[in-house]
Amino acid sequence: MHARQLQPQASAAGDQPGQPHLQGEGARHDQPGSQGRGHRDEPVHQPEDRARQEGLPEEVDACSRAGSGRPGIPLRHLGDCVRVGIVGAGVAAQAIHVPVILRRQDLFSATAVCDPSASVRDAVGERCRVAAAHRHERVEELVEAGGVDALLVLSSGSHGAICAIAADAGLPVFCEKPLSYTTAEADALERAGARLALGYMKVYDPAVRRAAEQLAGRSPRSVEVVVLHPPAEAQLAHLRLVRADAVFPALEDEEQRLLDIALGAAPAEARDIYRWKLLGSVVHDLAVVRVLAGDPVIWNRVDCWPEGELSSLALEGRLREGGRLSIRWHFLAGYPSYREDVRVHDEHGTVAITFPSPYLPSPGATLTVVDHDSGRPRTSRITSATSPFEEELAAFHRLVTTGAATAAGIDEGRADIVTCQRALRLYCETNAFPVGGEAVAA
Repeated sequence: MHARQLQPQASAAGDQPGQPHLQGEGARHDQPGSQGRGHRDEPVHQPEDRARQEGLPEEVDACSRAGSGRPGIPLRHLGDCVRVGIVGAGVAAQAIHVPVILRRQDLFSATAVCDPSASVRDAVGERCRVAAAHRHERVEELVEAGGVDALLVLSSGSHGAICAIAADAGLPVFCEKPLSYTTAEADALERAGARLALGYMKVYDPAVRRAAEQLAGRSPRSVEVVVLHPPAEAQLAHLRLVRADAVFPALEDEEQRLLDIALGAAPAEARDIYRWKLLGSVVHDLAVVRVLAGDPVIWNRVDCWPEGELSSLALEGRLREGGRLSIRWHFLAGYPSYREDVRVHDEHGTVAITFPSPYLPSPGATLTVVDHDSGRPRTSRITSATSPFEEELAAFHRLVTTGAATAAGIDEGRADIVTCQRALRLYCETNAFPVGGEAVAA
């Protein structure tokens, strides 16, 4: 498939099967594959006394003043500052999105926060100056209380139930990956017609956009992805994150119910590969490959090793126009820093992107192009200076305020669920493991 230009993709959303419990990232252990980058917070300006006099949350007043000067007006119709409710106050919120929100107060104001863990809920609430009355344990409470124009769903696990609640309330959603564990959840969201932006931040990186331009009209011979993934803790130590103060077994029960729908009787080993490695990390790589070369049409080989540890994953497949795709994902306990390399080779040259650690305040991705200049080999390099996390939230702001579609939404999220189910099915068949559910027909 020819490289696709990074045009906005229309997306929609809707209701979903299962219990709509908040699956707070703060309520879980961090798993390999979570993405994010820390930023320093910008100063938060003190709100005016009018908010206190009128009994309004300070953030609502500050944000509404940026829009119309009148609190309570639905700002998604005003095209200015958007009041957001943060759903899930764990790593993704604290390390990535809250710093962007605080820095971009021209775009967003956090007016509510929701997480089943009081420790992370209050930490993010204090940081964003969310009034205690607007810190909620359940997403239903947040939506019922009102005072938000959109939701940022930053919890871990499947997000179908939470996004369905938002869709039912008419609230646009920014949803961290994965969209959901099942295609049934994605299809229900589509039927509901909600507005949803999916958190595939790498497709917003200028290096990826330039690479897509370089590859336009070309047919890749080979696409090679290598991810070197050290433990998240080593990359998060400098961020002083607040951890959850409790474990919530009901959340894991709901996760397993959804995995039953997706994978049937697949064993725990296969389920962990599906949710933590494939949906938890590899979907980011699939999103980049989609922009550069299109989705894989078939997997020829899926392997995971070493035995008993299963910390390396290999996928080999075929692209639509016959090119080959190779993904190597390695969780390396002692590796010094995260690194991802994506290389596209064809008869005209090589286009390569190197992504640094998403948690560290390092320069952005680097694009390297090897081609010909008047018959002579030429190599050129460009390093991104723009934060893809800020770019994706700016795109979400445009979705909320103008209706402009984003680079990734329900269609892309569903496509990746199908691709991951196909990979998991082949892995189970190769290893004589049982597999059922949606994966059988994926």
